[in-house]
Amino acid sequence: MSRLTVSKPELMPDGTDIRFRQFIHDFLAFSARVDECRAYFGRRLGISGIAYTTLISIAHLEGEEGVGVSRIAEHLHLSGAFVTIEVAKLVKAGLVKKRTNDVDRRRVLLTVTAKGRKMLDDLVSIQAPVNDALFDCLSADDFTRLSAIMARLVGCGDHAVAMLTYMDAAPSDSRRVAASERPARKKAARAR
Repeated sequence: MSRLTVSKPELMPDGTDIRFRQFIHDFLAFSARVDECRAYFGRRLGISGIAYTTLISIAHLEGEEGVGVSRIAEHLHLSGAFVTIEVAKLVKAGLVKKRTNDVDRRRVLLTVTAKGRKMLDDLVSIQAPVNDALFDCLSADDFTRLSAIMARLVGCGDHAVAMLTYMDAAPSDSRRVAASERPARKKAARAR
């Protein structure tokens, strides 16, 4: 038998990690298809997939006043520096307008230009059926549950990445000790 890739009992309903590994592989396959669709939408607009995601996020969040880079970064779970780079490309392409925030002159507000809005409007005829097809197998209840779970998984992902950073910085002996102590600590906590 191969070594288990998880230790949480909730992830091993049959005592093995087979279902977990299949879930990860299916999740990665679906993520690749979502990314392929996003890249296609971007190509239709003459921009990258992430630039498309940034543009459509600005369009949805700008309201009457515009939206700040930090709000877009928070919405997309990306760094402000990365979003700033993508916004600069969109400004250069004439798809986004940037202006100084009247309340805080150090910040900028972003709005989609008329050119950008027209391009997004024209894309809907392709975007809507593709998005429908991506999630065709879900009922309304499935979608509600999945969207709530996905929001929670982003936080778990942040925690896992932070753990990798910590483990990478820790001496190798302490990583082994920490990993071997983890199940014992959990069993002790459950016994209380």
